[in-house]
Amino acid sequence: MDFQKAGLRSHEYEIILRELGREPNETELRIFGVMWSEHCSYKSSRPLLKLFPKEGERVLKGVGENAGVVDAGNGWGLAFKVESHNHPSAVEPYQGAATGVGGIIRDILAMGARPIASLDGLFFGNPDSAKTCRLSNGIVKGVGGYGNCVGVPTIGGKTLYDERYEDNPLLNAFCIGLVASGSIVSSQTAEPGNWVVLLGSKTGRDGIGGAAFASVELGEDTKASRPQVQIGDPFVEKLLIEACLEALENGLVTTMQDMGAAGITSSASEIAAKSGVGMILDLDRVPLREEDMVAWEIALSESQERMLLIVRPENLEAVLALGKKWDLDCAVIGETIEGNRFILRKGGEVFADLPASLIGGGCPEISWPAERPRDLDQRQSFDFPTTGFSEDLSRPLLSLIASPSLKEKAWITRQYDSMVQVNTVQGPGAPVSILRIKENGNLVAISMEALPWICSLDPYRGGYETMARSLRPLWVSGAKHLGMTNCLNFPSPENPEQFWEFSEAVKGLADCCRDLSCPVVSGNVSLYNETAGRSIPPTPLVCSVGIIEASCSPLLPGNWKKGDFLFLVGMENASIPGSHFQKFFLKHLSGRPLPPSPQMEADFMERAVMTAAKKLADSAIPLLGGGLAIALGKESIASGIGARISLEFPTHPVAVFFAEGGARALYAVPARNVPEFTRTWKGFPIRQIGLVGGDALCLPQSDPIPLQILANAWKGA
Repeated sequence: MDFQKAGLRSHEYEIILRELGREPNETELRIFGVMWSEHCSYKSSRPLLKLFPKEGERVLKGVGENAGVVDAGNGWGLAFKVESHNHPSAVEPYQGAATGVGGIIRDILAMGARPIASLDGLFFGNPDSAKTCRLSNGIVKGVGGYGNCVGVPTIGGKTLYDERYEDNPLLNAFCIGLVASGSIVSSQTAEPGNWVVLLGSKTGRDGIGGAAFASVELGEDTKASRPQVQIGDPFVEKLLIEACLEALENGLVTTMQDMGAAGITSSASEIAAKSGVGMILDLDRVPLREEDMVAWEIALSESQERMLLIVRPENLEAVLALGKKWDLDCAVIGETIEGNRFILRKGGEVFADLPASLIGGGCPEISWPAERPRDLDQRQSFDFPTTGFSEDLSRPLLSLIASPSLKEKAWITRQYDSMVQVNTVQGPGAPVSILRIKENGNLVAISMEALPWICSLDPYRGGYETMARSLRPLWVSGAKHLGMTNCLNFPSPENPEQFWEFSEAVKGLADCCRDLSCPVVSGNVSLYNETAGRSIPPTPLVCSVGIIEASCSPLLPGNWKKGDFLFLVGMENASIPGSHFQKFFLKHLSGRPLPPSPQMEADFMERAVMTAAKKLADSAIPLLGGGLAIALGKESIASGIGARISLEFPTHPVAVFFAEGGARALYAVPARNVPEFTRTWKGFPIRQIGLVGGDALCLPQSDPIPLQILANAWKGA
C-alpha cells in the first residue's frame, strides 16, 4: 500500500518519514491514514477552532476531553457534547443514526457521567422525494430504536428540510450526562505500569475505515461504502453503561476512553499522548467475533459498544469480575509504559512501533485558501416584493405553519421515548428542553439551533445569530447559560469559497460566545458533506446548556390564560432574508440578515431571566423560525385559546409578522403583573400587541383563524 491509498498527502508522508527515520509498514501506514484523516485530526479546522473562548467560571472540564463538563451546582456537573454521524447515515440510515447515538452516549460515559438525555439535529432533502423518505424514515427509526432501548430519553432537537441535503442528510447527536464533580474522569491521567483493559462487545470487521470514509465526499454509489458503517447493539450499550459506572463508583478505573473512530488505535494512542505515557498492546488478546482478522483490521475496527479502561494492578481482578457480572467481554490487552512508544503486537510479531504523540497529535494543520464567493453581492441584494402579497395574513400563516420545517413533527417524536428516567419537565416540540436534576433540585435547560439559510447569505452574521438564537430560549425559560457545544457541518474545505464561508461562520460563533460570555466546552467538525459537486449549505449547529436554580420555576410556552395581555419585546426591524417565509414563499434566498447587536442581546438576557424569576408572565416563547406569526400560532394551539392582535405596520404586514432575527420574545402577562412587567423591560423595545381570548387567532386586517383550522394545518391534518 502506498501513502496516497492510505489517504495521506505527500507533505504529510514526508513528515512521517522524517520523524520515523524509515518507511512505515502497512499497518503503520494505515494507522497514520486514519489518525491523520480530517475526521480524527481536525487538520483543516484546528486554526479556526482556536478562536473559540473556552474558559468560564463554571467550566470543570473543557475542550480536549471526551466531552465538556460544567458546574451544575451543589457538587454536581453536567457533561455534554454534540457529534455528527452524517456520512454513515447517508449510506445506511438506520445503523448510521443508531451508532451515532451510541457513540455520543459513550463519550459522555467516558467522563464518568450517567447519560440523562439526548437531542438530535436532522437535516433532510426534498420532503416529497422517495430518497428523502427512505433516508428520513431510516434515520429517525435508528435514533429512536437505539435511544429507547438504551434507556436515554430523547427530549428535543431540530428538523429542517432543504433540497441541498438531498444527497447528504445530516445527523447531529447530542447527549448530556450527570456526574459528581469529584468523580469526573479524564483521558489524561494514565500512569506507567497500569493494565489496558477492553470492556464491551467483541471486535469485528464492521466500520473499518469509517473515519477515513467520513473525511471525503460521498460517491454516487453509496452501496460500496456500507461495510464502513458500524453496527450497533443498544442492549450491550446499556450493560456497558452500568458496568463502567459501577467500576468508577468503586474506584477501579483511573482513565476511560470510548472506542469510536479508528477503534483501539485512536482510544489507546490518545490516552497515551495526552497522559505522556507509552503503551504496548497485544492484539491476540482482543476478543474477536470474526476469524482470521489481521493486525490492522483489529487495530482499526470501529465495532461499537467498547470502552478502553486503564486499571491499576491491584484493581484488575475486580474489573474482570465486573465484566463477568455484566456479561461483557473483558480482557487485558496491554499495559502502559514509560516513554512515548505506541506498540502493537500480534503472534509474537511487532506490527507497529510509533511515537504515541506523532499518531495522536502530530498531523500538520492545513491552511486552505479562502475567497469571498463571487456571487455573494448578488445573493445579498434584496428588495422585499410587497406586490403579490395580500395584507390578509391568515393565508400565509396557515401555509407556513404547515410547511415541512415548521409543522408538527409528531411522526418523529412519537418514535422517541422522552420520559424514560422520569426527569423530563419539557420535551420535544418546545423551543427549550428541560430536565429535573433530582440530586440537587436544579433544572437543566437545553436548546439546539442551526440556521443554514441565514448562513448561506452571510456566514458571519449567520454564525452569530445561530449562537444567539440558541441562547434566547434558555433565557426566556429563566435559565442562565453555562456553556455550549457545536457541530460544524460544511462541504469541502478545498473549495476556497466554501472554506471562506466556514471561516466566517466560525468567527461569528466565536464573537457571539465572547460577547455573551458563553464558553465552548466541546464540539465536532464534519467536512466534505457533498456528493458529485452538490454541497450542503453552511450548517453550524449549536447546543446551549443552562441552569434554572431550584428556587425558581421555569417559564414555559403554551400557557395562555383568558385576559392575558400579549407583549412583544425586542426589535421590530427583524429581517426577511434567510427566513422561513422567504424560503417557502419566495422559493429563493437573497438579501442580508440583521447585523449583530451584542448590547441588546445582553439586555434581553438580563430582563428575560428576571421576568421568569419574578413569575411575571403566564407564558413566553422566543421568536424563532417563522417570526411573530408562527409564535402566535403555536402559542394559540398549545394553549387551546385564541387572541386578538392589534398592531400597526411601519412596513408591509408580512415583513412585521414573518421576519426573523434579533432578541425578541412574545409574553402573555396577567393584568395584575403588567405594571411590574413593563418596569422590568423599561428601556428595552416593548409593545402591547393584543389580548388573549376567544376560539380564533385574529390578526390585523385578516380573516379570523379558528383554532381547529390552525391546529389542523400545523398537524398536517
